[in-house]
Formats: sequence, structure tokens, C-alpha cells
Amino acid sequence: MRKITFYDTTLRDGEQTIGVNFTTDEKVRIAQALEAYGVSAIEAGFPAASNKDFDAVSQIARTIKQSKIVGLARLVRRDIDAAIEATKDAAHRGIHIFIATSPIHREAKLHMTKAEVIEKIKADVTYTKQFIDDVIFSPEDATRTEPDFLIEAIQTAIDAGATMINIPDTVGYSTPDEYGALFDFFQKEIPNYDQIGWSTHTHNDLGMANANALAGVAHGATEIQGTINGMGERAGNVDLIEAAVALKVRQDKFQVETDIDLAQSMKVATAISQMAEMPIQPNKAVTGRNAFAHESGIHQDGYLKNPATYEILSPDMVGAHASLPLGKLSGSHAVMSKLSELGYEVSKCDMIHIFPKFKAIAEEHSLVSDEQLCDMMRQFHVEKAVDSQWVM
Repeated sequence: MRKITFYDTTLRDGEQTIGVNFTTDEKVRIAQALEAYGVSAIEAGFPAASNKDFDAVSQIARTIKQSKIVGLARLVRRDIDAAIEATKDAAHRGIHIFIATSPIHREAKLHMTKAEVIEKIKADVTYTKQFIDDVIFSPEDATRTEPDFLIEAIQTAIDAGATMINIPDTVGYSTPDEYGALFDFFQKEIPNYDQIGWSTHTHNDLGMANANALAGVAHGATEIQGTINGMGERAGNVDLIEAAVALKVRQDKFQVETDIDLAQSMKVATAISQMAEMPIQPNKAVTGRNAFAHESGIHQDGYLKNPATYEILSPDMVGAHASLPLGKLSGSHAVMSKLSELGYEVSKCDMIHIFPKFKAIAEEHSLVSDEQLCDMMRQFHVEKAVDSQWVM
């Protein structure tokens, strides 16, 4: 099977989430968690942005021994020099350099012509290659760039020494069929396509970040760039956990493997959520607290008979636990199972009398707690003891 690597940018793109500001100690701890999770490359920050960013990247570079440590830089010599210096002590290091290529960015932001952008790519990738072998190049806003010019920009970067080409869907504009087709286009137009790596970088503005990343893999990408919990600018990036789980569960379709230790998914997601002070939404795929919870009576009954009826992946696979929260939609099978967990011996005959009591409680509360169930059972046993028509 093809190997798909994972490139995490939680410490750079993720920290651009409004309100998030990791301390250097937190960044080191996050980097260590990412390394243990199986991430192959960690974009540790934007060293030229501030002294704090530079120091954090430097400290991570000295600490991490397995994952590649990457510094981000614009095609600006000051940025490039800062990234080179900040990562100098890394056991494995790389540099991620970028310049926007789309018409709106060239004209409104850069005020550069196509020819000037190409010359800048050639000069600065060549310069960077003198100091670092592993050069990642991104044509920012690639998905809104003219196809012919995008090919020219990418080929220029490759000819100058880039070893990985990252394709950013910077504003989450692309659809999966369009994004996948880009990689088909590159394979057709780039003669040395197979000699370098190809990475996806997808944003979630239209809710398609994960679908786009997976489409990229299906059409030849070798790496996924993203963040934990989908952190990032605006609506965020693809969540690496979701992407890794999708590749595993649908291995029949993608036919790829990764080094991600999926069993640590909940641990990593929770730790970063706490440090970012960003709660994980309850219904979030894989890591939300409702991801493996079943309240509907029909679902609970099917789950109790065979979990695979309503779960396409085992909670154990990602370090999570299944739950059957009891509410107004719950059925008697789930209530009986929960009472058994709480230590009550309940017969089907008993349930004829217990279930209406449960339904009365559930109609008044969003969820029925263990304490409420225990109170209900105390009342039931009192009534049962004084009613001679009930057989013990």
C-alpha cells in the first residue's frame, strides 16, 4: 500500500485561530504529543513573526527527535533566514516557503506580475536550497490560480530544488472533484511528478476540508497537511484525526496506510482542546462526546444486539468509549441494560411497570441521570413491596 504521511500545522495555522495563544511550554508539549501520535512533520511556527515564535521553534527543534521540524517563511529573505536559524538544531528539519499565485492575490496583495512571481520563486527557492535540503513550496491560493500559471510556478519551484509541493485550498473554495482533478492535472503536466512529494492543505470555509484532503489522496497526494481539532483561520483546516480515521475505516477505498497511532486520538484532541481553551463541539466526528453515543431507542436496541449496526468504527480504535445516554427517545432495552449496569436485577415483567416511570422522568429532562434512575428504582421497590398483586 502507498504510505500517506501527516504534516501538522496546529502550532502555526492552528494558533491563528482567534483567541488562541499557546505558551512556549504548551507548544513543546503539543509537539511531543504529535510526535507520539505518528505525525511525520510538525510546522512548529513562523520564526520571523516574533521573538516568541522564534524561541518556540528553536526549543521544539532541540526537543523532538523523530518528527521533522518545519519553519514557515514567505519568499522574503528575512523570513527564510529566521526559519533556517530556528530549526538548525533539529534532528530532522525542513522549511515551508510560500508565495501567493492567484490573480486576486497577485494584484490586490502582492502587486506583482506573473513574471515577477516566477522570478521570485526561482531566486528564493534556489537561495533556500543552499541551507536546507528539504524544501516545501506552496503556491498560496492554488485552487484559484490559472491552471497554466500554477504549473509554471510549481515547475519553477521543483527546478530550483523544492522536494515537496503543497497545494493550498487557502479559502476553502474548491470542491472534492475539482481538488482531486488538480492532482491528475499535475501528474499529466509535471514530468518529474513522481520524484517529489505532494501535499494537501485544505480549509473548511464551505465544510469540505476533509472531503477535499481525501480527494487529494485518492488522486495521488502523498501527504495531508492539517491541524488537530480542525483549528485554524476562519472556519479552520482539515482535522488530521478525522482524515486519519477516514483513511483507516475506508481502507478498502483508499488502499493506503499511515503511521498514525489512532488509539491516541482522544488523548491528543482533548489535550490540545484544553490548552487552546477551545471545547470540542459535542457532535464533532470521531472526538465529540456524542460521536459514540446512542439515545434513540431504535439505535440503542440495535447497538445492544450488535454495535456494528450503528458504529462503523470501534470507539476503542480512537481511545474513546461508547455510551447510551437515556432520554425521552430511549427504549426499554437500553433502560433495562443501564439498570443492570447500576446493579439492579430487573425482569421483563418488572419493566412493564418501570418503563412508564422512566418515560415520565424523561419527558421532563434532557437526559436521565444515574441518580434519577436510582431514585426511580427506590420508588419502584417501595411500591412493589406493598402491592400484593406483583409477584416477587
